[in-house]
Amino acid sequence: MGIYLNPRNIGFRRSLNSEIYVDKTGLIEKMNMVLDTEQKFICVSRPRRFGKSMAADMLSAYYSCGEDSSTLFESLAISHAPSYREHLNQYNVVKVNMQDFLSMTHSVEEMLAMLQKYIAFDLLEAFEQVRFRDENNLIQVMKDIYAKTGRSFVILIDEWDCLFREYQQDSVAQKPYLDFLRSWLKDKDYVALAYMTGILPIKKYGSHSALNMFFEYSMTDPGELAPYFGFTEQEVKALCEKYEMNFEKARAWYDGYELITHRRTGDMHYAMYSPKSVVEAMLRHKFGTYWNQTETYEALKIYIQMDMDGLKDAVVKMLAGDSVRINTGTFANDMTTFATKDDVLTLLVHLGYLTYDSENETVSIPNKEVSQEYVNAISTMNWHGVMESVQASRRLLEALWSGDADAVAEGIDRAHEEISILQYNDENSLSCTINLAFYYAREYYTIVRELPAGKGFADVCFIPRKLHLDKPAAVIELKWDKSASGALAQIKEKQYGNALKEYQGDLLLVGINYNKDSKKHECVIERLRK
Repeated sequence: MGIYLNPRNIGFRRSLNSEIYVDKTGLIEKMNMVLDTEQKFICVSRPRRFGKSMAADMLSAYYSCGEDSSTLFESLAISHAPSYREHLNQYNVVKVNMQDFLSMTHSVEEMLAMLQKYIAFDLLEAFEQVRFRDENNLIQVMKDIYAKTGRSFVILIDEWDCLFREYQQDSVAQKPYLDFLRSWLKDKDYVALAYMTGILPIKKYGSHSALNMFFEYSMTDPGELAPYFGFTEQEVKALCEKYEMNFEKARAWYDGYELITHRRTGDMHYAMYSPKSVVEAMLRHKFGTYWNQTETYEALKIYIQMDMDGLKDAVVKMLAGDSVRINTGTFANDMTTFATKDDVLTLLVHLGYLTYDSENETVSIPNKEVSQEYVNAISTMNWHGVMESVQASRRLLEALWSGDADAVAEGIDRAHEEISILQYNDENSLSCTINLAFYYAREYYTIVRELPAGKGFADVCFIPRKLHLDKPAAVIELKWDKSASGALAQIKEKQYGNALKEYQGDLLLVGINYNKDSKKHECVIERLRK
């Protein structure tokens, strides 16, 4: 039924015994620190694919007084923490999966009634020795148990926000749900720790939240919990070594979520990977798109085709590899209240379709797997020019490799015509067109814009990945209404090729100019052989 009191920890046993397990018990140590403060309430929001339920199973196994679970943890990092024995198996644990109750009922009122009835039933059965003032009142039942036993509760709520996803438009139903959670948890002596997980941050009503006692950790502000949001780069490297998979490919497919913990001593940056995708790739020995096992591109399509001013431009720029500046402060923490494109883009961060750079306040598409979902979504929409440009990018890359400057210029002309929704009036917009036109190049290259080189910055550099060192590197200089030969001369004069001096293969020097009178691109290509 989705409610577990003093559980047998079957879920966590299964995780420990599975082929792939990464020791994330450092999260337990963080929660132990919370137990020693007045904080008590933690809400963690992150995408569905980032392993929220397993974290709840782990906490349940550790805190529950239902059985001795020390054998599960004695070989893990938490066993070395000073607080390990102090909190191990010391609490009554109630673990609730809200999605289960929502699926079994037809209204919020019915869901809340069933939830309280079922939790109270299990509590009454487990504590037969306690005399209860009101067996039909969940809050009073938990008060009576705490008064009699002196043992407080750890309450774990998984999929806490499912109601806001199922009843997106029903604000009348949403508020009673938040009011119930507040009355059940806030200012209650029987609560030692309340830990909630979901996709969305806590819903805001007016100037404050109905659950303002919670400390929130999210994809836009993960705080000290950042390393526990997914698999870190070091963990993925170890898994790739164990399962004989190429780490460079894993990074291209699944890296890109950079989470930052801000500390007095300096910021800590964590490259974060989706556990779901990494585990699937390791077990199947194949890198691919495993997103559609938890989400489909239809979910993304709903949001990127919204009629928000500037939204389409932002998506095209990000598909081309750009970052887009946003303001996350106006987001209402739901899936329907959108005043600007920034609200839509902020939601996509929480859903995992974008990554947020809190230092620069920008968003971007994180990796190859997620980028493919944008391509899937756009292929079923009326963004025909964008899709045609992506599909033509393979031929354009082959023209670059063969040194066919005229074909490259013609290919960029077509890309420019097809994505004319972008304002095209400077080298920055030209750079965006070039990056989208060469979309397929990401299969072989790390693409870097404004790379420090020689006596300045190279506009665009194509640096071959380790698996594709047979491909030529490229330095591209862009000009606006000047000349392609002048762009090539600048590459040589300012020694931009020095940026790739460690690369031992062929090097392409590429000058591209846009003539605003003819509205055509010009290209010259020179190959240097090492």
